[in-house]
Amino acid sequence: MPFGKYKDEYLVDIPEYYYTWFKQKGFPKGKLGNMMQQMHDIKINGLEELIYKIKKEY
Repeated sequence: MPFGKYKDEYLVDIPEYYYTWFKQKGFPKGKLGNMMQQMHDIKINGLEELIYKIKKEY
């Protein structure tokens, strides 16, 4: 994350409530906004363990 409370954190490590707040207020434009929206979908569906597994292996 390049800004804010979670600056320099991986998107997967940011809590779901942060993405929910952005969903209500509007995600940023561009690639970062798209990735944040996708991460929100991953988190609400409980799939972040897949990301952690990939992160651990590589």
